[in-house]
Amino acid sequence: MTLDATDAISPLGVLPPAGPTCIHLPLNVSPQDLARYAVGLANARGGTVLVGVDILDRPGAERDAGELHPLMVTHAIFELSGGRLTVNVQHHRLPGGARVLAVFVPHAPYVLAAPDGSVIAWDGAHLVPVAPSEAEPVADQDFTATVPPDASLADLDPAEVARLRGLGRRASASNLPDLDFLRELGLLVPSGGALRPTLAAILLAGTPAALRAHVPQAEVCFYHHQTADVEFQFREDLLRPIPSLLTRLAELIQARNRFTPVQVGLFRVEVWDQDEVVYREALLNALTHRDYMLRDAVHVHHYPDRLEIMNPGGLPGGITPGNILRHQPKRRNPLLAESLARLGLVERAGVGVDKMYSLMLRHGKEPPEYTTYPDSVTLALHSPGFDAEFVRFVARKQEDMQTLSLDVLIVLSLLAREGEATRAALARALQLAEDRTPRLLRGMEEHGLIVRAGVGRGIAYLLSEEVRCALGRAVPTPPAPALPGAAGAGGAERSELHELARTAPAAAPPRAARVRRDVNGPSAAEVRAIALALARERGQVRNVDLRQVCGVSTQQAWRTLRRLVQEDLLRKLGTGTRDAAYELRVR
Repeated sequence: MTLDATDAISPLGVLPPAGPTCIHLPLNVSPQDLARYAVGLANARGGTVLVGVDILDRPGAERDAGELHPLMVTHAIFELSGGRLTVNVQHHRLPGGARVLAVFVPHAPYVLAAPDGSVIAWDGAHLVPVAPSEAEPVADQDFTATVPPDASLADLDPAEVARLRGLGRRASASNLPDLDFLRELGLLVPSGGALRPTLAAILLAGTPAALRAHVPQAEVCFYHHQTADVEFQFREDLLRPIPSLLTRLAELIQARNRFTPVQVGLFRVEVWDQDEVVYREALLNALTHRDYMLRDAVHVHHYPDRLEIMNPGGLPGGITPGNILRHQPKRRNPLLAESLARLGLVERAGVGVDKMYSLMLRHGKEPPEYTTYPDSVTLALHSPGFDAEFVRFVARKQEDMQTLSLDVLIVLSLLAREGEATRAALARALQLAEDRTPRLLRGMEEHGLIVRAGVGRGIAYLLSEEVRCALGRAVPTPPAPALPGAAGAGGAERSELHELARTAPAAAPPRAARVRRDVNGPSAAEVRAIALALARERGQVRNVDLRQVCGVSTQQAWRTLRRLVQEDLLRKLGTGTRDAAYELRVR
């Protein structure tokens, strides 16, 4: 058990003896060696490192631990642990006037290795190497459930506690006095003979000073970009309790948010560039499940065509972008997550990601896009326009079928964007094994939502004629207009554009691709080839050009152009979906 400040140094200046939870180091210890002892103690059980104890045996000593600056210690520990160990460093003056440096070290929730891969632990008397098999923790500990060494009730802001109470009106503890309310949520625990707040309590209702002292990494940095470039025009750094953070971030995003009304019969649906329910859910996920052991902040970038949330710590173990809809929910910070669930801010069932997917698809947009790195994850919520006819179709279909499940929405949205898809492609989008998709697809066929084309392994799925009509897709494919100077005498010759469209490889098996061209225009590969040809012959290509030439939707054209930019074949000029132009990359 980690010693707290009152146990480490008593008011009478009595220091705890060296042992399993306390390490005594001489005044001349280097910050690097001190860091090794701190990491070793964290890998064992946590405790306290005291520096300068040796001067107590030398009355009248001219030097003491006051010469060792806390920042030197925290920096050395940060470097050695890769930013994964957060400690509290304080000077303490003893009754005789001498100062010692106390480093309060929590028990690491997972094993900390040095940059060279070595693992050390404190055995009560020495630092000893730990074999990889011995280094495996029995179970992850909840960092947000720890009690900071010198935390007290003074670290909680009464106004923020009142805000929590307001959020928790549905909770059974909402009518209890403040201390009982916080204890019921598990945010206050007995420690050192008194009730003291956990890190989760400080994250939810801490004062500014407490946040700076105990969890400065809980900061959120907001950036607004007027263009898609990396340069930003506005920045605000926020270190506040989580409910206050959500309120301020919503204000910053809404101040730059726009909506488009879509008329559906007698009702009007407002489709926002960034739906508030979606981005609040995304922000809550980031703040609830980030790795608070890392000293990095959450970064929120608001671009004209997307919102990006960059979160320290990868996805919890076993979860990937390819299974996030199906994987059993995993909580990196159980106490914080459970407190937010009891307050009604997050769902216990872990359906936040499903909710984001469903709302974005219902509004004719692409689903959320996750990108993972070894120590972080980025969520992008794209808003390059939307498919208004798809919004109307879903709203009307809701009345006929009571509700459209998320799986049905995923299939319909993908086919509306791509025109066709194989069962394997649909299984990937659904994040299901391919052999688990037939029942869903058969049901959608029986309801007249999709049709099959092709045989055997060449089978592809398309939207039914009824759905295509509802979405305004069932129109004859217009002949591609001749480009300036491209047509021959009497129109007998084809331009390079027409030839590319004719010879481009099909994106699906031959029969499925032929069916798609008969009813729905060029294949995805042909649209791609046409975009490159337009950029080459006209100098640039725009979204409207692809819509006119290929008969595709705004979102299909944007998707094709975005992929070409990602593949470094085109370069984007300007902002927005309709106004931006794209030119060939100069090699």
